[in-house]
Amino acid sequence: MTTTVAAPGISTTASTLRRLYFVRFAFAIVWALVMFTTAEHLGPLAVTLLVLYPLFDVASAIIDARASRTTGSPNLLYANVAVSLLAAAGVAAASASDIPAVLRVWGAWAIVAGLIQLIVAVTRRKMGGQWPMIISGGISVLAGGSFIAGASAADPTLTNAIGYAIPGAIFFLISAIRLGRAAKGN
Repeated sequence: MTTTVAAPGISTTASTLRRLYFVRFAFAIVWALVMFTTAEHLGPLAVTLLVLYPLFDVASAIIDARASRTTGSPNLLYANVAVSLLAAAGVAAASASDIPAVLRVWGAWAIVAGLIQLIVAVTRRKMGGQWPMIISGGISVLAGGSFIAGASAADPTLTNAIGYAIPGAIFFLISAIRLGRAAKGN
């Protein structure tokens, strides 16, 4: 029986990503539950939550980029930091207008962030645990398009953002579980 041992950089990165993905799962679930209570209108709590989500993505991308220095170029992750910072500012500005404006900004962010997530996950396939992130990135791109289209609906609503966060949370959980083997160096 032979055992393959991952390079130390990969197991360290996988371990950090695993913890990060568990945290991202928990955050997205809690965020979705709180957002559910306020998604009917664009009040202060909804705006705060909508700005907080991309800001959490900023913090996550920074942690991910730092962990990824030994396994590859973190440049796309730093691009995601910039995109998510712009999204947070854009959502804050759009919230002064109306729900359709917020949905357009949120949708554009979901498309770009999803593309970045997809590309990063594809480059990490050998690490393991990345198929859920590949699928999630693709779904994010599609969801972003639906947010933009939904902004033109007769009665646009923020509840679609909840439907965006919950599947994302589930994909982070699956990926965290699947990264367990790589984190142990196997």
